[in-house]
Amino acid sequence: MIDLPHHIHIPVMGLGFTVDSPLKVAKFGISSVVSIMDDHLLEDMRRLYSRKLSIPYQFIDLKAEDYRAKRITAYLNLLHKVVQKQVEDLKAEEFGEGGNIDRYFELLPFSHPLSSLYREMLHAEGEVKVKLQGALRKAIVPGKIDVNIMTKVDKINFDKEGNELPREYSDALSSLRGFAVSEVEGSVVFSAGMNPALFSYTEQFADFFPDENGKIKKGIILKVSDYRSALIQGRFLAKKGLWVSEFRIESGLNCGGHAFATEGLLIGPILEEFKHNRETLKQTLWTSCQQALQEKGAHLLPGDLKTKITYQGGIGNADENRFLMEYYELDGTGWGSPFLLVPEATSVDDDTLQRLINARKSDFYLSQASPLGIPFNNLRTSSGEEQRKSRIAKNRPGSPCYKKFLAFSTDFSTKPICTASREYQHLKIKQFQAGETNEKDLDLVLEKDCLCEGLSAPAILKSGETPKRNLRAVTICPGPNLAYFKGIFSLKEMMDHIYGKINLNLDPERPHVFVKELQLYVQHLKSEIEKSFPEKTAKFDSYVERFKNNLNEGIQYYNQLAENFANDTEEILLKFKSQLQEINEEINGLVPKLSS
Repeated sequence: MIDLPHHIHIPVMGLGFTVDSPLKVAKFGISSVVSIMDDHLLEDMRRLYSRKLSIPYQFIDLKAEDYRAKRITAYLNLLHKVVQKQVEDLKAEEFGEGGNIDRYFELLPFSHPLSSLYREMLHAEGEVKVKLQGALRKAIVPGKIDVNIMTKVDKINFDKEGNELPREYSDALSSLRGFAVSEVEGSVVFSAGMNPALFSYTEQFADFFPDENGKIKKGIILKVSDYRSALIQGRFLAKKGLWVSEFRIESGLNCGGHAFATEGLLIGPILEEFKHNRETLKQTLWTSCQQALQEKGAHLLPGDLKTKITYQGGIGNADENRFLMEYYELDGTGWGSPFLLVPEATSVDDDTLQRLINARKSDFYLSQASPLGIPFNNLRTSSGEEQRKSRIAKNRPGSPCYKKFLAFSTDFSTKPICTASREYQHLKIKQFQAGETNEKDLDLVLEKDCLCEGLSAPAILKSGETPKRNLRAVTICPGPNLAYFKGIFSLKEMMDHIYGKINLNLDPERPHVFVKELQLYVQHLKSEIEKSFPEKTAKFDSYVERFKNNLNEGIQYYNQLAENFANDTEEILLKFKSQLQEINEEINGLVPKLSS
């Protein structure tokens, strides 16, 4: 496996915000993740980039057999070919002229060997300079083009006559097939938990298994919230001979997109568990995987194979990044939401970009907008929210449902429909008017938004075109951390900030990444308690106590951990411990201790 020059990656954001990020950052050795759930968007982007780059384009019609997988393959192949050409062009540039070849090395952290070699080359002369330039050119590798499949988005599809198609034509499985047969040599990120059918289907593709040299062309990355989840999912795959190349640990609440809250288990203790059990996890999965490969008569894994452990969610500065990397012995970190303010890295339309910059902290909130019924990070001032409220005001709530990726509800019909759709919300209102549901349930449904259109629109708008049917409203899903970043930044500014070369002017009130997550969990617990009244049950009481205990244990852990913050000033440490104490008191006073 080739070592990448950067230990940070840009995670998937929505459907459209990172859909073309590889074309922007891969040539600089930076890896990013593309959502491949919306084949309509991918086909539009392939058409746009084919025209822009003078690449032959042939439309893949909805009538074509297996059109969804074919569209995904075609777009990924375009990304692969364009990035390869970008890197070839970059390598052919002359040093010292301010081109991409210089930027490639200028974006590296000062501690990277190639950064030192580059600076040495700048001061060298004659044959020595030429030799160093040759070594630098040879070391250039592109960042990975990884893809994301949200395992819960796996609708079963039907043919024109209404007959159910075989399981491999479901949304998630056809997405995997599109990636598996593409030319891309990145990894698939499985997020949102285990999907046995999807995981098992991965067995059908040779690229996920080692070749005669032990190389695995396409990797598997699991996005997980805790160690137990990593072990369960990893074992499931290993028993099929499938190796997990990376566990991407994500904060339950201090992240963008959908939020999968734990029962108060905080990221610090979770990372500690991974740190202490890392070798056990690797050996357990390696042994199981080798046994399965032997039984298949397949090529075996090399003995020195490693599983990467990375973290993403709410990191805000170089000190936090450095501490996480060093103390927890991580292989990398993910920086998502801050890159929404970097036009060189992501696709955010100008209107939405300004809305992000002008937003107050209270405008970033955890909503019930997702038709999946999972809490969803949202922006109160987005054009998508404005459209949703406007439709309600005009007595036309809900969205037209064209793509149907989130059509899962069978409340009103045998054929699943989306809870954000106009059809579903009209039926819910009729149910309310008939006295068959309460206002609280109705309001919850009316909060649902069309994520299929809203999360894909920004990429089309950024390209200068109008989305189909003029559906221009944008839904954006930034993590809470973005509230503390203000302004538009260049790629170099953001990378320099991450690596500690400069400090971006963040909000001085921004809490430490650990404290912020703790605050979010307290807010979440308060919300859960409020929702429970007046139907409070013994089971819920037990849940609250368990949640509180986990939070308090986390606070005790952080108080001890603070002694390892070697690079922080006494003032920062005192503030950190003071905030922990305040939150601890708030938790203990949240609900009275439950009696038997």
